[in-house]
This record gives sequence, structure tokens and C-alpha cells, in this order.
Amino acid sequence: MAEYKHGEMDTSVQEKTFAGFIKWSTWVAGAAIFALIFMAVFNS
Repeated sequence: MAEYKHGEMDTSVQEKTFAGFIKWSTWVAGAAIFALIFMAVFNS
């Protein structure tokens, strides 16, 4: 087993995945808010 050294792991893939998750979550939250506003305005 290799000796662990703090800060040497390449985390670029994890950072890209997290950024994509945050971007996707923002879009989903925005779409949900838009849908709620749309239903509130056009509810008869």
C-alpha cells in the first residue's frame, strides 16, 4: 500500500462532477420555481 501524503491526490474529476451537479441542481430548482409561479398565476 502506498504511503498517504495529504494534498497530492488529483481531484479535478471530482471538482468537475461537483460543478456539474451544482449547475444541474440550479436549473432544476429554477424550473420548479417557474412551474410554481406559472401555476399560481394561471390557476382558475
